[in-house]
Amino acid sequence: MKIRFRHAARWALIGGLASVTVAAFGYVGGWLAPRRLTPQRLVDTLQDNAGLHPGYRRNHAKGVCVAGWFEGNGEASAYSTAAVFGRSRTPVVGRFAIPGGNPYAPDGSVPIRSMALRFNLPDGEQWRTGMNAMPVFPVSTPQAFYEQMMAGRPDPATGKPDPAKLAAFFAAHPETAAFRAWARQAKPSASYVTERYDSINAFYLVDAQEQRRAVRWAMVPQATDGGPGPAGDADYLARDLEQRLGRAPQRWTLRITFAVPGDPVDDAARIWPAGRRTVDAGTLVIDRMQPQDSGSCRDVNYDPTVLPTGIAPSADPLLAARSAAYADSYLRRTAEEAHLPGTARATEATR
Repeated sequence: MKIRFRHAARWALIGGLASVTVAAFGYVGGWLAPRRLTPQRLVDTLQDNAGLHPGYRRNHAKGVCVAGWFEGNGEASAYSTAAVFGRSRTPVVGRFAIPGGNPYAPDGSVPIRSMALRFNLPDGEQWRTGMNAMPVFPVSTPQAFYEQMMAGRPDPATGKPDPAKLAAFFAAHPETAAFRAWARQAKPSASYVTERYDSINAFYLVDAQEQRRAVRWAMVPQATDGGPGPAGDADYLARDLEQRLGRAPQRWTLRITFAVPGDPVDDAARIWPAGRRTVDAGTLVIDRMQPQDSGSCRDVNYDPTVLPTGIAPSADPLLAARSAAYADSYLRRTAEEAHLPGTARATEATR
């Protein structure tokens, strides 16, 4: 398999989107030797590939805080006891971002956008979810993602990945076919608002009789004026969001898709067939934004295993991986922020 050199940097950055999520699988699962694979080692590798940017997330470093609410319509209440699915309004703190560890990366450098949300339920529970504007993960295992990170590591002499190493990686991992087919035609969009954000990982909805149903979900945009990003502008996404919010709140429909027996519930690299039953559970409304260094999302770790009663994780190994890797990244950036001059944390730390 040959991959053109001009695509190498794009593959490496796309791989970085998911690479941080695998960092903790060996740690959480306990079956990988610590010398081979740990959260710290894999987050170190992600950091080495992107460069150290103190105070920022090790992945999805460039982003913006948003806030609003979720308006449940009651349609999913038959399948889950979670209060968020009732006919009620739930406050939301969120974040839009692009993948990669460089907070100064051009918005058009990768065709993926992300949406992270924290739902603050009335009983004190929280639901946290991190979704991406792509339909499938590249591979299924932490070890494969680590190999992808290493294959995509920039060559010090050129600043770009070695295309031969990337070609060898993809040849050794045929499970990447679905992701590569999507990535070949994906274009960087001009707006966070026009993107569909998929959970990619599967979860279970748990009803009052404790029946579990495997699902994936997506935030489907109500805005329909999508298109490619403008050429020559490195920072158009935040400006577009500000302009849109200045005109009106922005909305997405929460669409839940139910698996049928035989669907690959625990493998994020496999797409479920079309035609599965869906339920529209309500509307996400975003009505304001804030800078990520001072906004309400700054101190949120969007761990997707923080779930309310009525939602449970699947056995997808990447979920445990994301949980521990996000924790490692969070500890690093918050410790760094406490010592950065001129930041709110630095001021607080000296009080």
